[in-house]
Amino acid sequence: MKNNSGMTLIELMIVVAIIGILAAVAFPSYSESVRQANRGDAQSGLMQLAQAMERFYGVNYTYVGTGASGGGSSGAPVSTVFAHTTTPFDGTTAYNLTLVATATTFTVTATPTGAQTSDTCGTLTLAQDGAKGSAGTDCW
Repeated sequence: MKNNSGMTLIELMIVVAIIGILAAVAFPSYSESVRQANRGDAQSGLMQLAQAMERFYGVNYTYVGTGASGGGSSGAPVSTVFAHTTTPFDGTTAYNLTLVATATTFTVTATPTGAQTSDTCGTLTLAQDGAKGSAGTDCW
């Protein structure tokens, strides 16, 4: 009687094929989960920036002069890209946060960068009246 103690090439190829199929299903799901987590971080950053703007307005009755947005009193729109960016664990920037402010209005924007640009929601916005915007649906 012959004693087979190893795996045949066919068995090994079947195992490799099964692993390949599992990886093909799991990787897109993982990538989408990472995009959703980065989007949530950007939304949190937008909300925090909007709250800071409202606190400033409560004291000064104007949005002009908030943080790094400039100190002019003309009420002209001032745009600033903030150094604060949402950064995932690998150290790459996912979104840049931008503020545009006038005396009575502001809009904060989260613009995707790098791999996050493939997110269907695109650029996220939040205005002083609470209006939320995005390129996709069901993003907020």
